[in-house]
Amino acid sequence: MDKTREIICIICPLSCQIKIRVKNKKIVSLESNGCRRGKEYAEQEFYNPQRVLTTTIKVKNSDSSPLLPVRTDKPIPKEKLRECMQYLANIEVETPIEIGQIIASNILKTAVNVIATRRLKS
Repeated sequence: MDKTREIICIICPLSCQIKIRVKNKKIVSLESNGCRRGKEYAEQEFYNPQRVLTTTIKVKNSDSSPLLPVRTDKPIPKEKLRECMQYLANIEVETPIEIGQIIASNILKTAVNVIATRRLKS
């Protein structure tokens, strides 16, 4: 049974609306991608969607902010987002913190680190 799915490519400013035709859980055709990168994005988004996770975690001893903004240094599988959020909800860090400092390494065995995106002094 053929199914058609449409996604908007976010790789470049063209924002192509790519039509993906699927049969037996495999892509059989792609239409309306403006470039090779759009084709690669559509395939990756269909077979293994990934996202950069951006959130905040608790800070123990900071007068300036009770929360520290963090993000993953690479995209993680989309299906792991909720589990990562639950893991990070239980983390509490102490100052000082530097931008780029690793807060959680190899989170959920994804080979991805969670890093600080703000500097916090003691």
